[in-house]
Amino acid sequence: MSAYREITGGVTAAQGFLAGAVSADIKGNGNEKLDVGALITTVPATVAGVFTMNTLAAAPVVVCRRRITGGSARAVIFNSGNANACTGAQGITDAERAAAHFAQRHNLPVESVLITSTGVIGVPLPMTRLLEALDRIELRPDGGKDAAIAIMTTDTHPKEVALQLSLHGRTITIGGMAKGSGMIHPNMATMLAYITTDAALTPSYAQALLRRVADRTFNMLTIDGDTSTNDSLLLFANGLADSQSLSEADEESAHFEEAITIVAERLAIMLARDGEGATKVIESHVFGAASDPDARCIARAIVQSPLVKTAIYGADPNWGRIACAVGYSGAQVNPSILDMSIEKYLLMQAGNPIPFDKQAVSEAIKASDHVHIVIHLHLGDATSRAWGCDLTEEYVHINAEYTT
Repeated sequence: MSAYREITGGVTAAQGFLAGAVSADIKGNGNEKLDVGALITTVPATVAGVFTMNTLAAAPVVVCRRRITGGSARAVIFNSGNANACTGAQGITDAERAAAHFAQRHNLPVESVLITSTGVIGVPLPMTRLLEALDRIELRPDGGKDAAIAIMTTDTHPKEVALQLSLHGRTITIGGMAKGSGMIHPNMATMLAYITTDAALTPSYAQALLRRVADRTFNMLTIDGDTSTNDSLLLFANGLADSQSLSEADEESAHFEEAITIVAERLAIMLARDGEGATKVIESHVFGAASDPDARCIARAIVQSPLVKTAIYGADPNWGRIACAVGYSGAQVNPSILDMSIEKYLLMQAGNPIPFDKQAVSEAIKASDHVHIVIHLHLGDATSRAWGCDLTEEYVHINAEYTT
């Protein structure tokens, strides 16, 4: 792994990025939580994005998809408490109006401002409160933490990360923030995630890079099997630290991609840890698959299984549930050579059950807040990891009372 250094600052750690957030009471319930924010780059940035595959994509997703085709952007505004999803033509109008309002106030090209939203589906945006809030945002180089708070819904804490590395002999910074706790089963990214860097990237490289990173990290995350209408992952690269644009052909690109992947992976694990009602992260690691798609398929099947998730919550070493998920994943599997372990305990070898101390395995699961499940298929060289969380009574309580 290449050398990098973790720092503080989240999405504003990189040069030229400012952020801020205010309380707008988007839900109209008198809550003073930060719920409207913005992230801006002081110079034009290369932009890339991947979005939900849900066919009922929210209005902000529709707007963002169109605007990133130009490959450049200056800002993104965001709100929590209201998804602006399933709101018809009015939803598109409202999203565009909010972005235009912010653009005018900050003297930016209208098409250079993106918008993302998260929260309750099927309710129009409270435009008066939203526009007034956008006017009150103070954009600051230390505003990343407030921005990370403003995108939270049922999250229990903000999620941000930043690191530095050397590229072309210069120090490059990458920052990120994300939100998500429920309705997470991505087929692109996660609910809302933003990555910023002061490296310079060509638009084609940025888009291809972000897709690969999403496939290895956010797309290997599941909380509850529900793919949101609003999933959006955005990458901004403003080039302020390095005037030499990275492309696929650059020998430094592998180094940079590794660092971006680390940022995305850290955010994905934070999301899994903060899953609604969760007490444990579940990580499945698959080795020896016949192909990359097979490895990913099996890894995700394990962590998304309700039976596996409840077994981990109850510290029940019922490994048959894991074997079942491997078998129905659709990937190529030879049962006679399959190995399986939970934490440090080998439970199956060459397709045969291994006698084990049930109490010891149960205690190991109880003692860990990050439970590892390892599968070896012995069919090839492909490997993959996936992340999820246990399924608890609290998840039901949160979602049974979400709008009431």
